[in-house]
Amino acid sequence: MVAVAALVYFKKINEDLNAIVYSFGEDPSEMTRHLTMDKSARRSQSDDGNIDYLFLKASRKINAMYEQASEWPDRGMSAS
Repeated sequence: MVAVAALVYFKKINEDLNAIVYSFGEDPSEMTRHLTMDKSARRSQSDDGNIDYLFLKASRKINAMYEQASEWPDRGMSAS
């Protein structure tokens, strides 16, 4: 059995009082998907409606970074 690494990169592209929009993807030069994070509920929605592993991984990492620093990250990545 071969272990496969899963990588997701994300970057903040827009923010207002209620929400933050992040771009995300498997490659930092091709972050073509977007998720919108509700800042008060700390819940996210995939802008393309696709709730897949990559989306969940990005969303969880963004929330984990917020939990640690008490501020929303500008960018980041998650590997597993």
